[in-house]
Amino acid sequence: MMALQVSGSLLLLIFIFIFISLQNSCSALSAPRFTKIPTDQIGVSGGVVSFVCQASGDPRPQVFWNKKGKKVNSQRIETIEFDEGSGAVLRIQPLRAPRDENVYECVAKNTEGEIATTSKLSIVREDLLPFGFPSIDMGPQLKVVERTRTATMLCAASGIPDPEISWFKDFLPVEPALSQGRIKQLRSGALQIERSEETDQGKYECVASNSKGVRYSSPANLYVRELREVRRVPPRFTIVPTSHEIMPGGSVNITCVAVGSPMPYVKWMLNSEDLTPEDEMPVGRNVLELNGVRESANYTCVAMSSLGIIDAVAQVIVKSLPRSPGTPIVTETTPTSITITWDSGNPDPVSYYIIQYRAKSPDSKFETVESITTTRYSIGGLYPNTEYEMRVSAVNSIGQGPPSSRTEARTGEQAPASPPRNIQARIISSSAVMVRWDEPEEPNGLIKGYRVYYTLEPSLPVSAWQIQHVQDSTITTVQSLLPSETYTFRVLAFTAVGDGPFSDPVHVKVRPGVPGQPGKFQAGRVTDTSVELSWEPAFSKEPIKAYQLIYKAPEISFEEKKSLEPRLSYVVENLQANTEYSFSLAAVSSKGIGAFSNEIRRRTAQANVPRNFSVNLATKTSVLLTWEFPESSAPYPFTVEYNKKTVVVDARLRKAVIPNLEPNTSYDFKITRESSGNMSGLRHRIHAKTSPRILIRRPELDHTRETETTLTLILPSLDSQSNVRNIYVVVVPLKRGRGVNRQLKSPDEMDLEELLKDISQKQRDPRQRQVDLRRAYITARFTPATLPAFFTLGNQQDYGGFDNRALEAGQEYVFFILAELNSTTGMFVASPYTDPVIAPDSDPQPLDAGDGLIWVVGPVLAVVFIICIVIAILLYKNKRKDSEPGTKCLLNNAEMMAHHPTDPVEMRRINFQTPGMMSHPPIPVSELPEHMERLKANDNLHLSQEYESIDPGQQFTWEHSNLEVNKQKNRYANVIAYDHTRVILAPVDGIMGSDYINANYIDGYRKQNAYIATQGPLPETFADFWRMVWEQRAATVVMMTRLEEKSRVKCDQYWPSRGTDSFGAVQVSLLDTMELATFCVRTFSLHKNGSNERREVRQFQFTAWPDHGVPEYPTPFLAFLRRVKACNPPDAGPVIVHCSAGVGRTGCFIVIDAMLERLRQERAVDVYGHVTLMRSQRNYMVQTEDQYGFIHEALLEAVACGNTEVAARSLYAYIQTLTQTEAGEHVSGMELEFKRLANSKAHTSRFVSANLPCNKFKNRLVNIMPYETTRVCLQPIRGLEGSDYINASFIDGYRQQRAYIATQGPLAETTEDFWRMLWEHNSTIVVMLTKLREMGREKCHQYWPAERSARYQYFVVDPMAEYNMPQYILREFKVTDARDGQSRTVRQFQFTDWPEQGVPKSGEGFIDFIGQVHKTKEQFGQDGPITVHCSAGVGRTGVFITLSIVLERMRYEGAVDIFQTVKMLRTQRPAMVQTEDEYQFCYQAGLEYLGSFDHYAT
Repeated sequence: MMALQVSGSLLLLIFIFIFISLQNSCSALSAPRFTKIPTDQIGVSGGVVSFVCQASGDPRPQVFWNKKGKKVNSQRIETIEFDEGSGAVLRIQPLRAPRDENVYECVAKNTEGEIATTSKLSIVREDLLPFGFPSIDMGPQLKVVERTRTATMLCAASGIPDPEISWFKDFLPVEPALSQGRIKQLRSGALQIERSEETDQGKYECVASNSKGVRYSSPANLYVRELREVRRVPPRFTIVPTSHEIMPGGSVNITCVAVGSPMPYVKWMLNSEDLTPEDEMPVGRNVLELNGVRESANYTCVAMSSLGIIDAVAQVIVKSLPRSPGTPIVTETTPTSITITWDSGNPDPVSYYIIQYRAKSPDSKFETVESITTTRYSIGGLYPNTEYEMRVSAVNSIGQGPPSSRTEARTGEQAPASPPRNIQARIISSSAVMVRWDEPEEPNGLIKGYRVYYTLEPSLPVSAWQIQHVQDSTITTVQSLLPSETYTFRVLAFTAVGDGPFSDPVHVKVRPGVPGQPGKFQAGRVTDTSVELSWEPAFSKEPIKAYQLIYKAPEISFEEKKSLEPRLSYVVENLQANTEYSFSLAAVSSKGIGAFSNEIRRRTAQANVPRNFSVNLATKTSVLLTWEFPESSAPYPFTVEYNKKTVVVDARLRKAVIPNLEPNTSYDFKITRESSGNMSGLRHRIHAKTSPRILIRRPELDHTRETETTLTLILPSLDSQSNVRNIYVVVVPLKRGRGVNRQLKSPDEMDLEELLKDISQKQRDPRQRQVDLRRAYITARFTPATLPAFFTLGNQQDYGGFDNRALEAGQEYVFFILAELNSTTGMFVASPYTDPVIAPDSDPQPLDAGDGLIWVVGPVLAVVFIICIVIAILLYKNKRKDSEPGTKCLLNNAEMMAHHPTDPVEMRRINFQTPGMMSHPPIPVSELPEHMERLKANDNLHLSQEYESIDPGQQFTWEHSNLEVNKQKNRYANVIAYDHTRVILAPVDGIMGSDYINANYIDGYRKQNAYIATQGPLPETFADFWRMVWEQRAATVVMMTRLEEKSRVKCDQYWPSRGTDSFGAVQVSLLDTMELATFCVRTFSLHKNGSNERREVRQFQFTAWPDHGVPEYPTPFLAFLRRVKACNPPDAGPVIVHCSAGVGRTGCFIVIDAMLERLRQERAVDVYGHVTLMRSQRNYMVQTEDQYGFIHEALLEAVACGNTEVAARSLYAYIQTLTQTEAGEHVSGMELEFKRLANSKAHTSRFVSANLPCNKFKNRLVNIMPYETTRVCLQPIRGLEGSDYINASFIDGYRQQRAYIATQGPLAETTEDFWRMLWEHNSTIVVMLTKLREMGREKCHQYWPAERSARYQYFVVDPMAEYNMPQYILREFKVTDARDGQSRTVRQFQFTDWPEQGVPKSGEGFIDFIGQVHKTKEQFGQDGPITVHCSAGVGRTGVFITLSIVLERMRYEGAVDIFQTVKMLRTQRPAMVQTEDEYQFCYQAGLEYLGSFDHYAT
């Protein structure tokens, strides 16, 4: 019984315990309650607001924000959760009025209940701020602090009433109360963080608020780095003093640098004497300057600190130049050499000797022999019998000493080296001849005398001739000769050493009155059938009646005599080709014939035969055979054999059309001619292939568009697979006035050479030459991408460099299309001719009988025309009743459909037009600027409304994206691929879902499936992606994202970094990577297993799209798009475009590309319609309002700026066009182009730091300041406001972002900041483009030391060298950071040839200078930018950077775009390339550079 009682009591206790526990647990649960309630806020348009909401409860509530009953979700409106979700900050940035003005609801919810509170947001415009609205006078700056140290983030604000200051870190409020006193907000508003920790690192914003509103500062990062231990280091030398050898009285600077912790003092000593005063002893570095040194000595550098003393010795050795050697002594002479010896005259060692010698004549100069190491030397190569003077100098390590005294000597004699000159023989009697001559040209000594040799038998050896000796004279008489005989005379001179050579023989007949031998008988021009001969008159006392010419050719047994009337030249004709002839000539008088001249021999040239056969062009059924042939009056027929056919052609025509061939067929042409008479045989063979069987439909005439002076052609569309390079519109005149039509050959059979001359003439000289309108001519050129649907003939505009000339009234024409194929042999394909048509005649001629048909056709056409007008009026009235807003749109549609019935957007406007499309018709280009202004008015209100109204108006399925097997292939769950437009891959057997990839076809302008929009590939879809590229035959991939942005993976790297990777069955090899400043081009080779084909694919990655929002300017993007367009082959598959999700930036690219094409063709854009169309093909295309606005900005810039890119080879023609005054204008095209640059002015809000009061005095000019987004920031100095500012901007180069710093010439006040900038941004090359003073004004302060080292704040700058070049000065400085002893070499290039007014006359010197700067950068430069300055840092600085970019692009791409380059620079710093003269100089220099592509060669 007792046990039962105990048990009952125990059960009761247990029950009570459980009951109490349950009661306690129940009482712990509680509904949410707010611990932080958001307040109403007034923000400024474009600014930021944050609503903070937090709740407590059990379980912990979840807090979220609603707008109009829905969770907020927008790119601009962000919810940041904290405290495990029980708190949430609603942040809106940038504020848009009136869209964001609303009541926002904060909701806290747990299992026990739900509560809500609301806050109202009001927004005021910046220009309508109420008085007293808060402003941030000083915001926080980037700060780096060591862990455990105190960090202070400054903030100062003003307003009425005084604003309260609070702080946000990483978008969450900072609560000092929760930091246990470690974080304090000071009375000044600054945030002080003591004992800083890694968790304090982040982005801080200062917020000022009062009753008028709230204002946020710009964010600033605080970085907390690990605490560095303070090390104690004894002194050590980083630059040890070096020994020097100097000249007597010379100067030298010896540098000594030591470091340590603490930093040591450094002094110089000479023996025991201190050279550095105790009170002037520097820290770390000491440069000893010695001047006028006469004696050698040892100098000691001593470095000392509390941790020790070290020293180092430098020896200064005073050396002198060597003394002059003793006078040289001549020991031997020969006719061509002199040997000399000399005494050294120097006790110290001599490196070598130098001999100088010259002939003793007034105009001779010393010649030098160097590196002689002995005191005896033979000078060779001298002239015989010539007086020379010689002297010797010694050279040592210092230099060349003074020369010795001179010595003189004459070389020995030699026999004469040349014969006597101008030998003449004249008859003075029936048995005597007078012979005279001139001294030899090279006597080589004193002529002792002459010997005259003569004979009747010139075939005998000269030793058998008779001799007459002559001394001291150059004339003699030879007696006792046989009358009427012909004698041959030769003369030689001799010296004491020997005989000289014989003169040429002279013949004379010993008969008084007979002429002498003709003088200087010689041959001139030689052809295959003729030789030209000339001579001087023969001496004769009797008048010369004639000349007798004998010529013969032994190899063909030919000899002929010819008598010529008195003359001094003659052309011997009718000779045989390639044969040697000999010629001799004699003069004839009444007394008889004189002696014949010496024979001269000449071989005739090869016979005239056709040469250099080639096939210049080919059509489908003919080839044009051309050759070279000299002018000839005689016919020269030859035979062309091919395919068992023969054609006989006259070589004088120099071309022949071979007709009636088969398309796409190879032919072997044999060219033959049998040799006959003087003509040699002809054998030649040439291969050619006719054009492929490509069908080009004939163009049709559109009679509805005729005007009084023009005709309109409907041009055929080309097969997209055709390999066409250019399309030409050809005009063929048939007859003039009345007459019968001549039969026309097919265009494929006509002689196209004259048309080709038009083309080649245009390529050589773009200035149009006069065209003969009586023959066929080219009137326009297009590429397949620019071929219009309609073409107006005779409107006198330029198309592709050809003048569309006015048609002649009354002239009958036919027209055809000529397509030039992509081939190396000039293949062409022609369409058939149009029907003949007579050009309109505004002043008609009387009709003849043949034109009577007009009287029948005319009235019929008039009736049809009237009926059309009536129908149009009725349609117009019906449409106005239906819908007023849609009227304009539908009329436009009807008109456009007549033009382009296949354009996908127009088809959609016709077949499935949404209400939004009806109220947003296409915009003509003339109205685009006004349309943009309307969209941007009221803080982009209309833009927002237009963007939010876009709706494809249909629902689409995405079942394949939702299949379980495919879900993992989608990067984002909500970005799917619609079923009806998805790219379907070839399925892999047995693999479910293997036909799926998250990609959709997107239509372009007048082209279906022009693009594929896809997501950034995932690792599991790499193989699918490359399979798609292969199957779609795509040649271009456009990537609109970086792999990682904001520390998030946006796209995985789906290509190999180097070499080859396999992705499924496709092997991808990286061939080339070209990284430019704003985009990267990679070239891949693709090969698929089982295929023999290799394909080339290019990937274009745009790297300049910012992490947030859209690019500030569209200029870089448009340049990128142009490059993509230029490189995509016309026959390639769709362009594959992706970003991360494949909808936002991808949509931007596609719309802008399509609209630019539409602009070119129709001069109108339809952004609204195209985005609507795209969203019916892939969801979310053009993802944000900002992107929609950017599309309009890009199109507006493209319209305003036009296409200014030209091929380098066309630059001359382009400049010629620019320098001409346009019709109706009073200014040149160059001036208009430069003025277009100035159309976009920067808003003052872009200059933030530059306009602060503490920085204004640092700007040389008040209107030239750096933009905030591109300014060069210095590391701030604690407590010094504005210490992070310098008037300098980062500028992108051709290949590298931030390749240059453009800055003003330093002021005296900013010199320290300038050196700080060079050091902090690792810039080791400085380009200076001004003198210190110009036009009497300071242009730049001398910011460098000239002779001795100087200190600028932390940096010691030591001048090391200065080189004076023809156009610039190069200075080298050693810059040392005194804080840690680190050193760098900085090189300054000062260009000295820029005139004080205007620009250099020639760009050549400036181009060389640019090349030298970049060579030095490549050779010695660090990774940092090149710093460029002039005075303001925009004019000449802009020219230097523009040309650096333009010339490099010219080298790599062969393209030039000065306008866009300067425009890009002006988006990074205002007013770059400041004057029209500077702008024109950029063009001039670019043109001068074209001929010399080796300036950057290494």
